[in-house]
Amino acid sequence: MAQVIAERKDIDFVLHDQLNVADIVTKHDEFAEYNRKTIDMIINEARNLAVKELLPTQKEGDEAGCKLENGKVTTPESFKRVWELFKEGEWIGTHMSAEWGGQGMPHVVATAAGDYFSGANFAFMMYIGLTNGAASLIESFGTEKLKKLFLKNMNTGVWTGTMLLTEPEAGSDVGALTTTAVKNADGTYSITGNKIFISSGDHDLADNIIHATLARIEGAPAGTGGISLFAVPKIWVNDDGSLGEPNDVVCTALEEKMGIHGNATAALALGSKGKCRGYLLGEENKGMRAMFLMMNGARLHTGQQAVACASTSYLNAINYARERVQFRRADAFEKDAPAVPIIQHPDVRRMLLTSKTYVEGMRSLLYYVGLLIDKIHIAKDEKEKALLEGLLGFLTPIAKGYCTDRAYDVCNLGMQVYGGYGFIKEYPQEQLVRDTRITMIYEGTNGIQALDLLGRKTVMDGGKSMMAMAAEIQKIVNRAKEIEGLKELGEKLEAAVKKLGDAAMSLGKSMMEGKIFNALAFSYSFMEVVGDVIMGWMLLWRACIAAELLAKGTRKKDEKYLDGQVKQAHYFIKNFLPIANGKIETIMNGSVAAVEMDDDSFGGK
Repeated sequence: MAQVIAERKDIDFVLHDQLNVADIVTKHDEFAEYNRKTIDMIINEARNLAVKELLPTQKEGDEAGCKLENGKVTTPESFKRVWELFKEGEWIGTHMSAEWGGQGMPHVVATAAGDYFSGANFAFMMYIGLTNGAASLIESFGTEKLKKLFLKNMNTGVWTGTMLLTEPEAGSDVGALTTTAVKNADGTYSITGNKIFISSGDHDLADNIIHATLARIEGAPAGTGGISLFAVPKIWVNDDGSLGEPNDVVCTALEEKMGIHGNATAALALGSKGKCRGYLLGEENKGMRAMFLMMNGARLHTGQQAVACASTSYLNAINYARERVQFRRADAFEKDAPAVPIIQHPDVRRMLLTSKTYVEGMRSLLYYVGLLIDKIHIAKDEKEKALLEGLLGFLTPIAKGYCTDRAYDVCNLGMQVYGGYGFIKEYPQEQLVRDTRITMIYEGTNGIQALDLLGRKTVMDGGKSMMAMAAEIQKIVNRAKEIEGLKELGEKLEAAVKKLGDAAMSLGKSMMEGKIFNALAFSYSFMEVVGDVIMGWMLLWRACIAAELLAKGTRKKDEKYLDGQVKQAHYFIKNFLPIANGKIETIMNGSVAAVEMDDDSFGGK
């Protein structure tokens, strides 16, 4: 049974019906060519490349994995040809600046193309995502010399990039890093240290790898306030752009992982022979502030990776459920009643509708976030830009934390629909579960996303960004109240938004009163209910559009799809939003036993 990656009808619905992307972006000179015809052509080409060339490498990449032999890292053999195809098609730097070798594509369009690419083989796409992130740092903080030396080669896939944060004793606590930098007479810095868990850290797909590296300059303050950011090439780059000598960046090991076997997760030794050099990016001691540019982009990309895998898992499951015949229908009482496809069994339908609802709601959110990035880029009014940036910041931990949680749930449901077959390697479902699990961990664990959402993006923000989101939700609520069959859903979502606001105020009050531990004990629940409310928003928005199109009667061929959008909003808002309301009650009145327990009371000794 052939795998499907993403539903083209749904991608078109979000891009053109929900977000009106072409109408928004073409108003600005930089994106003037991105009309609907151009956008559709890009998505067609992305789909063809993903289905015909990239998807066949998914299983082979997982089984072959990456190898370190005699100091050289090799990737799965099938990746080499696909990398060349991505280079030829200029798919490496889709949304990167055209000035520096990218396509300059609107971020939201690149996100839609990525739906196909990450769903086809996200271990492979990590090489590209990290390259984009490192190139963004060089474009934002590098000198003109560094931009000319690195960017075009990175944005065209001749070279790649990574980010080097994690160390053996400094995982999520980046401020504890021990990698050092000493300034040289020529303005470069000598780098010494060890990094671990480096995705795409070493490989044979490109001639060079540019590592965006965090290190502490000698004499700098302790903690994150003393960290600087450097560009450290694997191979030194001469001033004329030619490659020089190896730069004393050595891969000492590759991690044996649960999933994403096709991506080389490396341990790297920098300067073990005293010959590793790097260029300072930005100002001394302001490296973490700069690195957050890449980390925030990486967090959004992680959400996309997870949702793309969930989409693939769901579409595999729905096709399997239509073909797999087991048991007669629950309402067929005749002993000789025929067995039916399992899609006709209520619990299977529950799993499928849950999966479809989350995948499509999360797709809307991720594309909406992509469009926010484009709006920020082209905004002329500073007040409008600040509002958009606040909304983007608030939604980023949801796109990463909530979406990866729910995407993993969908992948598990996709395995469950297959039953025992889902658990064996002959079918793709178990790999999707294994691969997707990392998205809840890397680029800042989801617990860190929850802390960021509550602490920085809600309390420290004074609730401004959350109120901006509530105002956007209210627009859809008001629209729903005018549509037959959606008024009740609008009222339920409106009530949930109010309850969410009350919860935010309660947690904020606890933190301001010094009960920080107590408040943070509910940060994860807070992230979940914010995500649930946003899902309700996205799904009700979809339902409003669908109901209006059904009323017009102009999209006869899409009537079943549109009717499904209305039913999905009913399903989520009536079945899942009440659970979110219950979680809000626990936030407001719940137990703080988790923070009151004595360490020894947990047992285990």
